[in-house]
Amino acid sequence: MNNSEQLRKPKPYQKKTASGLIYGSRGLLLYILPLALIPAAILSFVYADFLRIIINISGCAGFLFAASLLRKGLAAEAEYQDKKITLAPKWPLKTLAALLIALSTTAIALLGAGHSLLISIVFGLGALAGMFLLYGFDPRQEKMVTGSHGYSAAEISQTIAEAEVKISGIERANKQINNGQFNQRIQTICTHAREIVGLLEEDPGDIRRARKFLNIYLDGAFKVTEGYADMHRKHQSEQLTENFDHVLQTIESVFIEQKQKLLEDDVLDLDVQIEVLTAQLKHEGVI
Repeated sequence: MNNSEQLRKPKPYQKKTASGLIYGSRGLLLYILPLALIPAAILSFVYADFLRIIINISGCAGFLFAASLLRKGLAAEAEYQDKKITLAPKWPLKTLAALLIALSTTAIALLGAGHSLLISIVFGLGALAGMFLLYGFDPRQEKMVTGSHGYSAAEISQTIAEAEVKISGIERANKQINNGQFNQRIQTICTHAREIVGLLEEDPGDIRRARKFLNIYLDGAFKVTEGYADMHRKHQSEQLTENFDHVLQTIESVFIEQKQKLLEDDVLDLDVQIEVLTAQLKHEGVI
């Protein structure tokens, strides 16, 4: 089997995950923590102690909200670790959860259990330290690899994110097309596109060429697939189907060539191919 045939049969795309940071059940313990306040809340109702009723209910709400923040923070951390190039999570959710747990613990110890201010603060600091020991700090630095050639992590991350949005849009449009041959070819195009995005993440030195390619061809593939899906719902046309088939073949071959050029690091030939195929897609009315 030659290289061209191998490229035309890509392996199904599988998103990589960080083996050590899949957060799974981490943080679920905080959802159990409010159970300790239930007996105190019941006694507060029995004795009609409205202040402690409010304190216990507020404490439960604080713990539950902190658990929700922590889980979101752990998910953001796992996503951050999965990527080689990315910005730090926008909000330090794990830190906010830790602070909320510390404040809730201090308030319950002071107002609910009747401890002194000093002892209550010690309880709160202990809870804060425990949160950081168990779950660590939020990542706050952008991740980059060498060879970005002056592009920032934000620019590369935006390029990757925009490409993923377009690929997802192509897949959504594909579900609206009732043609098995087209469906298979479009999915193959999406697989190649994700592999190209993966190559960009592995080697950001290719970002200039990859961005140029993704802006032209991925955007063209998205527009033509979405447009055909819309027309396909309204009426059937043999000429439209033939044109769409021809465009899909062109796009698929371009994606295969682009991936190979990126692997071979062939700059000049790639730029020539982009110019020629841009003209071809314009002729077909794709872009």
